[in-house]
Amino acid sequence: MEDRRPIRVLVVEDQPKILKNQLKLLDAAADLIVIGTATSGEEALKEIPNCKPEVLLLDLGLPQMSGIDVTREVKARWPGIEILIFTIFDEEQKVLEAIRAGASGYLLKGATADKIVEAICDVRAGGTVIQPNLARNLLKHFRADAPAAPEALVPGQRPLSEREKEILQIIAKGISNNEAAAMLGVSKATIRTHLEHIYAKLEVTNRVEAVTEGIRKGLIDM
Repeated sequence: MEDRRPIRVLVVEDQPKILKNQLKLLDAAADLIVIGTATSGEEALKEIPNCKPEVLLLDLGLPQMSGIDVTREVKARWPGIEILIFTIFDEEQKVLEAIRAGASGYLLKGATADKIVEAICDVRAGGTVIQPNLARNLLKHFRADAPAAPEALVPGQRPLSEREKEILQIIAKGISNNEAAAMLGVSKATIRTHLEHIYAKLEVTNRVEAVTEGIRKGLIDM
């Protein structure tokens, strides 16, 4: 039976005006409940044992302890907590570092309430969130490091099916699981299953790494 309880969210943001706006956007959402706020990474780490969040909505540009450091510490101490990063356009490398540290995805500041709620629901359900505009910039960064020719399969490694290649191409554009399911006329659960197979075959753990490997192996058309 599907769990219909509101998702417990801790919001971490050091700018009072931005924090106030985020809380206003999330206040009307029936799918989640904000159970706490913090204005620094240190404060967030103190709050987590008390409020027990399921998702951390985390500003990347925190003072002192960075969002990357917070992500790394949270995933080490509370691996079950999903982390969704809030970022701006010029932080591509930091976003990549945060995802490698264990974040489940990112949103650009200024995202609509619907986008934020959908992203929180997606990461809580085991998905990964990539926003289209920043995804394109990340792809450019990945392509600069990619080899000129596609890599051969490692012995024993299974190739992606045509459907899996199609889904990999779709997620490279920053499309959510819901949007991908609607485009292909399948359920969101089917998309998640395909993503699990893609991750296993490419030996990665999330969308950003899958896209990186897809580009390096020549599986994604830029």
